[in-house]
Order: sequence, then structure tokens, then C-alpha cells
Amino acid sequence: MAQLDIASGNVVANASESERAGFIRRTYLHLGGAILAFVGVEAALIQSGIAESFVHLLQGSKWMWLVVMGMFMGVSYIADKWAHSAISKEMQYAGLGLFVLAEAIVFMPLIYIALNHAPDVLSHAALLTLMLVAGITFTAFTTRKNFSFLGPVLNIGGLIALGVIVASIIFGFTLGLVFSGIMIVFAAAAVLYSTSNIIHEYHTEQHVAASLSLFSSVGLLFWYILQFLMSLTGQD
Repeated sequence: MAQLDIASGNVVANASESERAGFIRRTYLHLGGAILAFVGVEAALIQSGIAESFVHLLQGSKWMWLVVMGMFMGVSYIADKWAHSAISKEMQYAGLGLFVLAEAIVFMPLIYIALNHAPDVLSHAALLTLMLVAGITFTAFTTRKNFSFLGPVLNIGGLIALGVIVASIIFGFTLGLVFSGIMIVFAAAAVLYSTSNIIHEYHTEQHVAASLSLFSSVGLLFWYILQFLMSLTGQD
């Protein structure tokens, strides 16, 4: 999970009401901007034919997904570090932009397949993701409970899930509905954790890093809801 840089700003939980409200507003505005940028990049990749070529490349070798996953993890680490920079706002935005681009590339095969075989599933997955995120956000903001204790649980769960995914690629078995269902619960917990951090853990100048963390969690939730729905339609 994202590491918090405590070098700048006041902790949101200790800030004044106006500072807290401003931080939360900036965070969600940046989240909305990141989602719009993701949609724009994804559309460009698909319309340009890059997505189709990328799908064929992945289908040519099972090891390519491992390469893509490794590169995505490396880029995500760099992007997160940049987004938490206390030195430069430009570096923070570069980190967020880099992560949005990396996320769009990783999502590209799944969205391309969904568009070609089950286009209605995309809108259904987006709507379900929006509803779940709205419910989780409402819970976090109304209870104001600090869910930072979920961090270690999510780290361990993420490592286990990664191991299962790598094993499925190497040994060629399908993860199926049960795994997607478990990962939806995991991703929902990640959204709750990220939302809680926005209220309690971040500093008031870290809205870019906060939006990246939330965008990552929402993206993970959308990924597995989409996979779950595609499995139901037989298009996984």
C-alpha cells in the first residue's frame, strides 16, 4: 500500500474544518480528473489499434503477462514515490499521470475483450463500481472510523493474491468466479482503507498522492467486478 510522506502540511485529522474540506475536495477533483484521463487514454489505445495488437501479443506467450505485471509494479512504485514528493508539485502530477497511463495499458486487453464480446458488461461494471464506492465512501465519512488497521491485512492479502495470479499464469489454470468474488471484497476493503486515510492519515498538501491511492483502489475494484461479470457471461 502507499507510504505516507509526512514532510509537508498538517495531518488532515488535526487540520481546521476549512482545511480538511479543501483537502477532501481537491482529492476527489483529482480523482475525477484521473478517471477522465484514464478513459481518454483507453479510448485512444483502442481506437488506434494498439489494444488489438497488445492482445495478440499477450495471447502469443503466457510469459508476457508476467512481464507486463512486473513492469506495472515497477512503474507503480515510481509513480507513487513521485506523487508523494514534498519537493515539487510537478513531480507529484507526473507521478499521477504516469500511474494513469500504466493503469490504462494494463486494463487495455480486458476492456478490448469486453468491448468485442460483451459490451454491455462494461457499463454494468462501471455502475456497480460507482455504487460500491459511493456506499464505502458514505460509510467512511459518516462513521469517521480510522481503518488504517487494514493496511497490514491488505499487504498480506495482496501478496497472497499476487502469488495465486502468478501461479495461474505459469501453470495455466483459470482463477474463476470464486477468486474474482474474493478479490472484489479485497478491493472494496482497499477503497475503504484509502478513503479512511484521506480523512485521518494524509497531510493537507498531499491531495495528489491521496487521489492516486484512491484511483488505484477504485481501479482494482472495477477490474474484478468486470472480470466477475465477464465470467458470468462466459467471456473470461
